Amino acid sequence: MSSQPFSIKKLFNYFWIAVTGKEQEFTKGSIRKAIFMLSIPMILEMLMESIFALVDIAYVSQVSVNAVATIGLTESVITLVYAVAIGLSMAATAIVARRVGEKDLMGAQTAAVQAILLGVLVAVSVGVIGFIYSKEILGLMGAESDLIAEGYGYTKWLIGGNITILLLFLINAIFRGAGDASIAMWALVLSNGLNIILDPIFIFGWGPIPEYGVMGAAIATNIGRGTAVIFQLGILFFGWSKIRLALSNFVLNLKVMNNLIKVSIGGIVQFLIGTSSWVFLMRIMSEFGSEVLAGYTIAIRVMMFTLMPSWGMSNAAATLVGQNLGAKQPSRAEKSVWLTGKYNAFFMGLVSIIYLLLAKQIVSMFNDTPAVVNNGALCLQIIAAGYIFYAYGMVVTNAFNGSGDTKTPTKINLISFWLYQLPLAYILALVLELGAVGVFIAITTAEVLLAILAIVWFKRGKWKTVEV
Repeated sequence: MSSQPFSIKKLFNYFWIAVTGKEQEFTKGSIRKAIFMLSIPMILEMLMESIFALVDIAYVSQVSVNAVATIGLTESVITLVYAVAIGLSMAATAIVARRVGEKDLMGAQTAAVQAILLGVLVAVSVGVIGFIYSKEILGLMGAESDLIAEGYGYTKWLIGGNITILLLFLINAIFRGAGDASIAMWALVLSNGLNIILDPIFIFGWGPIPEYGVMGAAIATNIGRGTAVIFQLGILFFGWSKIRLALSNFVLNLKVMNNLIKVSIGGIVQFLIGTSSWVFLMRIMSEFGSEVLAGYTIAIRVMMFTLMPSWGMSNAAATLVGQNLGAKQPSRAEKSVWLTGKYNAFFMGLVSIIYLLLAKQIVSMFNDTPAVVNNGALCLQIIAAGYIFYAYGMVVTNAFNGSGDTKTPTKINLISFWLYQLPLAYILALVLELGAVGVFIAITTAEVLLAILAIVWFKRGKWKTVEV
């Protein structure tokens, strides 16, 4: 009996150390403790992102079905920006983690600067296109004229302001690579806390601020994430991160930039494969009308509530792999991956049971239109059936990325999404006329295939020899 209070006290003590970032060493000592210390802030970070996604869709659902569908279509396009952001982020995490594991903080600093410079260049280029051609983008996605008229402002401001999204991802990846996961968490808390407060103000209007409708959600997002980016930069220049920058550091270093691009190309292509397949899936879903599309969009937002924390755990695995390879401890890196995968699978298994039993009740909390509820619930149930596979798939593919081997997950994504998922979704949904159910089945079985391929390739061990 006396040991139980001590254990609980110890657990809370570890939790406090994790969220305050006091633990800095992850290449020695208990692997379970290292996973806990990195995973807790990363899970909380992603959980905050998931909460915002749910709150955002709840507010927008009060505007119209078209408004919800607009978010679904726009976010399927903005995921292409996420692909670039995540690809660059994977490279930044891998290189920074490797340098930190080697105790080369100056090298980590140089890599961080080059990543930020590259991110700004990409974001500005995409932002100009999105701001000018927002109506055309929605049209290409199959949106009807009334949806375009109501929702193009959201698309214009979300894609036009993508620099806030990209830099938030990228700088947080730098913090994670350095092992400063708690700073990345607090940046997301600030960003999404502001978003939750500002969303209803800009969507419905308040005081001198007019009612912007669905466009207000994009304005709130830009303000919230932009404020968080300023916070991140403040930490980099004046704060307590391992990575400390000065304006004099912002000089082009072609050698480091080329290395960053080399590693990130695999990551960018990897996620472009995954996210472009998502765009095509949304295009297929748009064939079945706004109500089906709205149900699908709500279900995806609900699933992100649990996928994001799971992604947080897989980010912890990436950092542990990078730092332990830098410290010349490949066996410790491998053991970290299998333990993280085990914990992730347990979490995702519990979540899948909840979704399978309570899908309709969950979707109806956001929209009570019968067609929206039925399609959203069906999506939740079918996709949740593969959640345990998702858990291992996410951890193992992120472990490859953490080692700097972004080519192997790219091959896995190509096989799973382009060669398998898209043809199957088209055949089941449109040729065999299963409708949206065909798309849901294709999504689940593709993720199962991805997990199996990732585990088989990971066991071969070639990732241990990658140099970055």
